[in-house]
Amino acid sequence: MEDPTASNVTPAANSSSHLNLSPSMNTPTLSLESRINRLINANQSQSPSRSIYSDRFIPSRSGSNFALFDLAPSPSKDGKEDGAGSYATLLRAAMFGPETPEKRDITGFSSSRNIFRFKTETNRSLSSFSPFVSDDAPGVSHSPIKALRKVSRSPYKVLDAPALQDDFYLNLVDWSAQNVLAVGLGNCVYLWNACSSKVTKLCDLGADDSVCSVGWALRGTHLAVGTSTGKVQIWDASRCKRTRTMEGHRLRVGALAWSSSVLSSGSRDKSILQRDIRCQEDHVSKLTGHKSEVCGLKWSYDNRELASGGNDNRLFVWNQHSAQPVLKYSEHTAAVKAIAWSPHVHGLLASGGGTADRCIRFWNTTTNTHLSSIDTCSQVCNLAWSKNVNELVSTHGYSQNQIIVWKYPTMSKIATLTGHTYRVLYLAVSPDGQTIVTGAGDETLRFWNVFPSPKSQNTDSEIGSSFFGRTTIR
Repeated sequence: MEDPTASNVTPAANSSSHLNLSPSMNTPTLSLESRINRLINANQSQSPSRSIYSDRFIPSRSGSNFALFDLAPSPSKDGKEDGAGSYATLLRAAMFGPETPEKRDITGFSSSRNIFRFKTETNRSLSSFSPFVSDDAPGVSHSPIKALRKVSRSPYKVLDAPALQDDFYLNLVDWSAQNVLAVGLGNCVYLWNACSSKVTKLCDLGADDSVCSVGWALRGTHLAVGTSTGKVQIWDASRCKRTRTMEGHRLRVGALAWSSSVLSSGSRDKSILQRDIRCQEDHVSKLTGHKSEVCGLKWSYDNRELASGGNDNRLFVWNQHSAQPVLKYSEHTAAVKAIAWSPHVHGLLASGGGTADRCIRFWNTTTNTHLSSIDTCSQVCNLAWSKNVNELVSTHGYSQNQIIVWKYPTMSKIATLTGHTYRVLYLAVSPDGQTIVTGAGDETLRFWNVFPSPKSQNTDSEIGSSFFGRTTIR
């Protein structure tokens, strides 16, 4: 019997075999085979996010159910499909081919027994559900996935600090805006210039007194020194000269915090004294509320709120004029020494608890809410925010003596640093915000590059790139 497809797929250039098409479509320059090939090929490059409809009533090859009749795709020629041959084979099999096989579950097709389809239902690949867009998606601009920042696990410098006390309630290390590190060692205060590595002995309190806290003024070269006898001394570090001695506390002064010209001092006598160094009086106000030693003090960046932590497991927030705390938090179950205000979010306060608590907690002092808490599994000794990125660092004591860099607000760990063999009780941040120094009862000060610079996460600070090795601070 004559092949009924012979007259329908011959080239249109043969004038004796033209199809009976409308005059607008019966053009001598475009054959039916070319139209079919164009439609078939067009189906292969359409966007995967929509249904593809075939032109007129010609079935869509990509949507047709070839497998229902055990038809294999026609062999390709030079990487291109023979669209006309495939269509002829399909039509011949549909009209005169073998019996239709048993209904089977064919992946990618519905259970319908129809072989012809006039639209292509495109299936989304598993990669389309990925949070990262496929590189093959048209019209989408791609940005590279940012790799996690690498933090060196080793300190770039170690200073020996003989007689650095292993006392949780003291604050013996501070870093000035002029890049000078102050350290209290026994009854003396030493200064280490980070630019020149020069060590200077600032003062000696004598055999009957000892240094309990040090704190640099926000600007200038003035350093406050809290003593075991309850006095606070003000020193001009540029001249190595004491300018003032202020009294008022009955017991040791373990915490100091500056706010412009106002110096706050916290003592074992449970009180906080506000001192204006422009006034003749030793203190202008007294804050009471803690039931045990005050061991943590920090002013907010706008100088409007003072946070205090005590050995009574309490965290208090005071304003500039209050004699009583305006906010009281009692969620910690151990002494609160670690306190840090965020430089990025107004009113965001972080606090850490001692051995029985081990938690870092976050507070919104604007709305008076407890935001979140994370168990660090170790005593929290210090906290400090990066001023360059939204990260913070914590130092720990019992039982792991580690330093952890956290990403906020996810609180995912960026790095865990070890090396100290005693509790990491002291922490200060360099003026460029990239380097931290940690101190411990193992009588060492260790310098770490942990935070990126404001402009580049790969730029090392001047301090970290210039000084290496191990020396002594006295």
